[in-house]
This record gives sequence, C-alpha cells and structure tokens, in this order.
Amino acid sequence: MAAPESTKAELLSLLRERSVFYGDFKLSSGGRSRYYVDCRLTTLDPRGAWLVGQVMHRLIREQEAARGVRVAAVGGLTLGADPVALATGIASYLHHEAPPLQVFSVRKAPKEHGQTRRIEGNFHQGDSVVVVDDVVTRGDSTLSAIQAVENEGGRVAFVAVLVDRQEGGRERIEQLGHAVCPVFRRDELVNRPAPAA
Repeated sequence: MAAPESTKAELLSLLRERSVFYGDFKLSSGGRSRYYVDCRLTTLDPRGAWLVGQVMHRLIREQEAARGVRVAAVGGLTLGADPVALATGIASYLHHEAPPLQVFSVRKAPKEHGQTRRIEGNFHQGDSVVVVDDVVTRGDSTLSAIQAVENEGGRVAFVAVLVDRQEGGRERIEQLGHAVCPVFRRDELVNRPAPAA
C-alpha cells in the first residue's frame, strides 16, 4: 500500500490530468470561469476512486480524532458526493474498521413513492455524520445535504470536500457553524496559466 503522502500526491496529479479543463465555461451560478473542474472523471475512475477513498478516509479519521467526535456515516447530495462517499466507506472496510463507515446519499427531492425518503442508504436518526462533496463552489449542494441530514435528525460532525474552488462556498458553510475540511484547494489544482485560445 502506498504511503499517505504519495497517495495524496498521485490523486492531485490525476485530478490535474483528468478533471481540470481550461477555456470559457458558464457555471451553474450564471458566472463564467476560465477553468472547469469535473471531479467525476476522477472519482468514477477505478484508480481515482481508490485514491479518493484512501485520502478522504485518512482526512476524516484525522479530523474525527482532532475534534473528539465519532462518525457513523458519510454522504452528501447526489450525484457528485456519491462516488466520494462510497469510496470512503470501502476504504474504511479495507482498513478492517469495526464497524466501517456507512454510506448514504441525499436526493435532490424526496422520493414520491414507497417510503418517500430524502436520504437513501445507511443513515439513521441520531447519527453523527460527515457530509462530503466533490467540489464546493458556492456551497449550495453541500448546504442542501446538511439541511436534509439535520431535518432527518442527524448531526453533522464536519464537512469534507475533495476540492474547494475558493469562491465563497466554504465560508457560507462555515458561517452556519460547520467546519469544512478540503483535501485540495483551487490554487493547488489550477496552478498553471490557462493555455492560449
């Protein structure tokens, strides 16, 4: 198994190679950007998923110890958070943790049939959880997941994100009392000038 720092360095390299695009992009906020980060090209790649799981698992366990909390599960708003959460849960299992971190997924809207759940998977009222996301820009999807967890009686220990785009989302989340722990920041990913058009 690779050393933790080399695993993180390999993940950073893979994100730069697969998930960072330069050009002129319209964002969901309506703004424009000279770069776009699509983490799913890394989180849904087998090697990328393994790296994400190892790195996020380590981050969560370190933060858990530093904050004196015990985390039962990880999850966030579908779709970006899903592969991150599952990779982290699998890493917990592969580290022979008993019990391993459980995994849940937050729907964008409640299911209209069956049990009409907003949160699917292994989440229970009273659980202390980590809300995860692949990218935080304005923080809307992360805040939606936090609200869903709290509405269902869960407690958010902290937030762990793969990439903080450094565009105010982290601050919005932290203003509501939730610490945000990013693996990488925009400056680490987008550290080269954009190629000439």
